[in-house]
Amino acid sequence: MNRKKKLIVAFALVASSASATPLNDSLSLQEVVVTGTRNAVDVRHLPMMVTVINREKLTEQQQTNVLPTVMQQVPGIFVTSRSMMGYGVSTGAAGGISLRGITGGAGQLLVLIDGHPQYQGIYGHPISDSYQTLMAERVEVLRGPASVLYGSNAMGGVLNIVTRSMHQDGMKTDVKIGAGSYGTLQGEVSNQMRNGRFSSTVAAQYSRTDNHRPRMGFEQYGCYMKLGYDISDHWNTYVDADVTHFNASYPGAVSSPLYDADQWITRGMVSAALENHYNHTSGALSVYSNFGRHKIDDGTANPSSPTERYFRSKDALTGVSWYQSARLFDGNVFTVGIDYMHIYGNAYYTSKSTGEVLDTPNKQSAKSYRNEIAGYVDIRQDVLPWLTVDAGLRMDHHSVTGTECVPQAGIVVRPLASGEIKTMVSKGFRNPTMREMYLYPPSTEVLEPERLWNYELSWRHRLINFSYGANLYYIKGDNMIQTVNRQNVNTGAIENYGLELEAQYRLDSHWALNTNHSLLHMKNPVVAAPEYKGLFAVNYYYDRWSIVAGLQYINGLYTAVGDAVTKENACLLGCTVNYSFSNNVAFWLRGENLLAQSYEINLGYPMPRATFMGGVNLNF
Repeated sequence: MNRKKKLIVAFALVASSASATPLNDSLSLQEVVVTGTRNAVDVRHLPMMVTVINREKLTEQQQTNVLPTVMQQVPGIFVTSRSMMGYGVSTGAAGGISLRGITGGAGQLLVLIDGHPQYQGIYGHPISDSYQTLMAERVEVLRGPASVLYGSNAMGGVLNIVTRSMHQDGMKTDVKIGAGSYGTLQGEVSNQMRNGRFSSTVAAQYSRTDNHRPRMGFEQYGCYMKLGYDISDHWNTYVDADVTHFNASYPGAVSSPLYDADQWITRGMVSAALENHYNHTSGALSVYSNFGRHKIDDGTANPSSPTERYFRSKDALTGVSWYQSARLFDGNVFTVGIDYMHIYGNAYYTSKSTGEVLDTPNKQSAKSYRNEIAGYVDIRQDVLPWLTVDAGLRMDHHSVTGTECVPQAGIVVRPLASGEIKTMVSKGFRNPTMREMYLYPPSTEVLEPERLWNYELSWRHRLINFSYGANLYYIKGDNMIQTVNRQNVNTGAIENYGLELEAQYRLDSHWALNTNHSLLHMKNPVVAAPEYKGLFAVNYYYDRWSIVAGLQYINGLYTAVGDAVTKENACLLGCTVNYSFSNNVAFWLRGENLLAQSYEINLGYPMPRATFMGGVNLNF
């Protein structure tokens, strides 16, 4: 029996030995989510799989970005990285997010902030350096298509960052400072306040590192602000804004080094919402904009012959979203919504010496506007105390590719008060990006949306100190956009299936265990999607001390596909120690890759061996 089969058998034996003690109320409260439906709902009544990572978990390892924690805690998800800090964009970048072999690099997995789409308007991919922990109250990850609620780019799933709010009167301020290997620094300050009906959150951060290779530096600074006001017991409103700027440098692959490959990237988002909450109905009207400015020097292999131009781009995704949910009768939730998005992108070159816009024959200029409008309906009904059915439909019209019909349906059976069986069938789609249609020589304006169908069956069981779950899925997709004979065409296919396992066990007041595992088979492999990913983690609490240790094993990670398939394996040990010196002062120390593994996530870009960070947190 090989190692992966032994792991599954051992997990099944542990799960089957659990007693059927019902879940207590405190754990039940942690199961309320907003991502699987527009309004807050108990996840036990939803047919889709949603993982919730609260702020305590997001901050216990002192990570400035939410993605490292998300990759550890969510089975089936993988995020590429390149060093101590910084993901960057363009050639040699990291921060690509894949879920069940469906990658976010081409806009097939959607990142949301409070339910609002966030991606680069020309290339369609997420900008991973924008997703800072300072803004996050929690992160909800929906595995599987979410196109009924969120439209294009949610074909593989969504990662929703729910932003922070102050719920009790008072004021608190947090200051976090850290330093470590390769000249790495990180600093963050945040203030939250509530006075009656008014609340605010203001935060700022700075980080920088040289990273472990020459010409691989990274520097970032940004800020977040959220202002909220409760108009009445039933109505509230908020506005928020986030701006981050980073500078990144790339050394190129080890076999083909680059010089002067630098990037200057600014990303921002603003939104405003009016929300209502009644006993039998709730909803929201919101407007938002996600925008960016990119300046990139592609670099040169010969340092004595620098490039003469910068690649520049501007993009903005501006939208209006409205939804309203109502309980028409006992056990029923009826949700209807309308989304409108205006997507703008402009890509061009400028001269380094004069700043003028260049007309370059080997690259088409892309300046484009697109509009997308959609309406959707979702109906969830508790047919019996132990049976819930859910069905949804979205009609999505895109100004270039036309109208797409997106259905989904699911059933939840609760044979136990503390456990449920879920089955789900859902369609996902992605409209072609501006890059694929207008930018670079392979582009073609005659492209259709990518489409896939997802089928899954899952079991979840929650006990007083122990919970576990297992999920089987099958994904079948076609019309994937690929480059054939130097032209983009709808010809690719997806056929993935896999198994996801997860469990949490609190032994006593001092010890807690957490594990998750994912097995993935891809008929057509893609880069940055491991065949197996597993985590064994332990939390220890005693007096003023807390220790978080995790062993993550990655097997069969594709770093190259096609004629020269390359896979990578790695066993990564990390540990964070926190010590509360007083009620207002805490010290921490974090080590990563403590086994000093030699491995690559991006082909030709070796990852650093053991690294360390330490710092102090102040709160008052």
